[in-house]
Amino acid sequence: MTSNAPVVRPLAAADEARWRVLFRQYRAFYRLQESEEVVSRAWAWLTDPGHPCDALVAEVDGAVVGFAHHRPVPSPYTGTTGLFLDDLFTDPAARGRGVGRALIQQLRALAATEGRSFVQWVTAEDNHQAQSLYDTVAARTDWVTYESGVQDVRHPADHRPAGPPSAG
Repeated sequence: MTSNAPVVRPLAAADEARWRVLFRQYRAFYRLQESEEVVSRAWAWLTDPGHPCDALVAEVDGAVVGFAHHRPVPSPYTGTTGLFLDDLFTDPAARGRGVGRALIQQLRALAATEGRSFVQWVTAEDNHQAQSLYDTVAARTDWVTYESGVQDVRHPADHRPAGPPSAG
């Protein structure tokens, strides 16, 4: 690769093969189980104009070397809508060349163009390489993120509906 600056543009259908390679690497980085079903579903979302998920890609010398998946996110407590950066990934061979920074800058410009009020994302606590970039382009918040699995609300284990009395 040369030292040419990254060019950021919207994801295109012609990017599919390269995007799939990068997305598999991204999932492997986060130690997610391999799943072509997930890869295909994500591609379908990103290329469906009716789906809220969208993507930008970064090219260096005509080769796609990174992506940023994003979607609008309403914020009821501020009464505004921002962009949420779900996934940001740069090919390891292209790291340190400004790819992540260029993707974030383009997301900020896109948010401004669309009248959004912020760009927001989370990262793994131990992803120090990404944080060294993020600390230069955004403010770290005081919010702590929680995540929960889902529960079958039709028959929660601890609140089963009362059945008919037994005939015994």
